[in-house]
Amino acid sequence: MAPAAVHAQGFLEQFSYEGLRLSGIGVEMGGVVSDRLTAEPSPALRVDYGVLAPRLRVMFGASYFRGEFNQDEITRFAQRLRRVVRDPTGDFVIDVGSITWSQLEIDGDLQYLFPADRVRTYLGLGIGVHVRDGDGTAIEGTFVEDALDTIAAGVNLSTGVEVALVAHLAATVDLRGALTSELRLASARGGLVYRFPAPTPR
Repeated sequence: MAPAAVHAQGFLEQFSYEGLRLSGIGVEMGGVVSDRLTAEPSPALRVDYGVLAPRLRVMFGASYFRGEFNQDEITRFAQRLRRVVRDPTGDFVIDVGSITWSQLEIDGDLQYLFPADRVRTYLGLGIGVHVRDGDGTAIEGTFVEDALDTIAAGVNLSTGVEVALVAHLAATVDLRGALTSELRLASARGGLVYRFPAPTPR
């Protein structure tokens, strides 16, 4: 067998479903910023589903936030409305008010681990589903509200650190960026994760 084939076979043999199991569950709290919305607090839930290969962890998560469109977006929307209003006096006022966009994100990551004693850092890449709902007095019941009620796919990058506190409990810091067709998001959260005891070998 050619050396390249042997190397490829050895690499593939590192991957196994045997390490996949519910390994930990964590809760986090922090904030989200984006290119179109105000910065807002955001909770998150993380589920560690074990390792697919040495140092390659499978992680699932869910997070939520609700933000208002920033002033630049509101001003741009009001200016476009002014262009379609016909008023010879030109003294009309358009008050859009606030328009909010809430989002529930479900994501899955593959994270490469860098363990060192009680501290473990990671770097991850994943995909997510973003379920969004728009709301506001000015758009209620209109096609604009319908256009903001979307489901979008996204790509996310993550990095962070876990520090073991006591047996089965660790503190976490997670930094995350997500790119979708409508929003660019960045988040920073901290929390706690409980790690389930490893199963006893049979």
